[in-house]
Amino acid sequence: MTTSESQMKAVTVVVGTRPEIIKMAPVIRALQKNEFPLIFVHCGQHYDYNMSQQFIEELELPPPDYGYKVKAYSQGAQTARIITHMERLLKKTSPALVLAEGDTNGVLATALAAVKRGIPVGHVEAGLRSFDLRMPEEHNRRLTDHISTYLFAPTKNAENNLKRESVWGKIYATGNTVIDAVIQHLSIAEKKSKILEVVRFENFVLATAHRAENVDDLAVLKNFMETFAEASQPVVYPMHPRTKKRLQQSGVYTKIKKFKNIQILPPLGYLDFLVLMKNCEMIVTDSGGIQEEATAPCIRKPVLVIRLSTERPEAVKAGFAEVVGIKKQKILKAMTRTLEKRRELPAKSPYGNGNAAEKIVRIIKKELTF
Repeated sequence: MTTSESQMKAVTVVVGTRPEIIKMAPVIRALQKNEFPLIFVHCGQHYDYNMSQQFIEELELPPPDYGYKVKAYSQGAQTARIITHMERLLKKTSPALVLAEGDTNGVLATALAAVKRGIPVGHVEAGLRSFDLRMPEEHNRRLTDHISTYLFAPTKNAENNLKRESVWGKIYATGNTVIDAVIQHLSIAEKKSKILEVVRFENFVLATAHRAENVDDLAVLKNFMETFAEASQPVVYPMHPRTKKRLQQSGVYTKIKKFKNIQILPPLGYLDFLVLMKNCEMIVTDSGGIQEEATAPCIRKPVLVIRLSTERPEAVKAGFAEVVGIKKQKILKAMTRTLEKRRELPAKSPYGNGNAAEKIVRIIKKELTF
């Protein structure tokens, strides 16, 4: 690609879920700051307003240039539909580079569509591995890494994973843009958010659960609800629509709403969630992104990971996170231990110091000769 050709073409940034919007927000701002031609796309993986557009507006990002609503009832159908949408769009726009972040179906679909069109892919947050192939996210991230031209690894550990697998693209260790996002937005959140006026408890544990291997297994999901109901400290639980749907289908949701120890909230905007993280005693979650956000210097909260594995070993090694599995008694014991034996958490995050997006954009500028 010649300099003149690359200068005329845009960088396409594709998001589809809440974590992707949050983590790509600093990248979008850095691209705008450096006056890159930008095409912003919402691929439609989360079509619920609260899970997508609300975040875009809260973070004061430009509205997407293109957006889709993908209603699919299987992983394969969802992936296929996003490939179809993205292939048509990329044929129409022919960008110099496509940037996608993370490990969702939308990320893999976007990367595949770009590769089929001969367009380079930049994978933000490349190299994460849980080594648990029961997780659809593990398939997505591995496949995306192996077809990407540029791999932006958030940590040295992620960089080493990519080298071990002999990926063909260029690897760059950049830090994680999630830390950029927390640092950029917490002060705004504390000014704007009214969420603490809604929370019934002065001291509380913040909980989330949304992963397919947890939410789609009703026994595991019920187990989580019983765990939160029996916890030694009240639990505030912003509930993902997927989780609520499963509980309603099983007839359990009405019962849970009556538990005095649990306060269920609707899906929250990013600013509200930042304030809850800042003010909670501890976080119990199956989210990967939250494991990272909790390590930001302005948050610094212990996290119990209610999964069998994590692709964020850096948070565990640094002492922020602990993988406690999905059994009620083990989770309860870990919650009690964490609250009673509070330890000093590191002052620095293992995911960088908040300049990852600027590093990524500098690399793109050099690679595309802008």
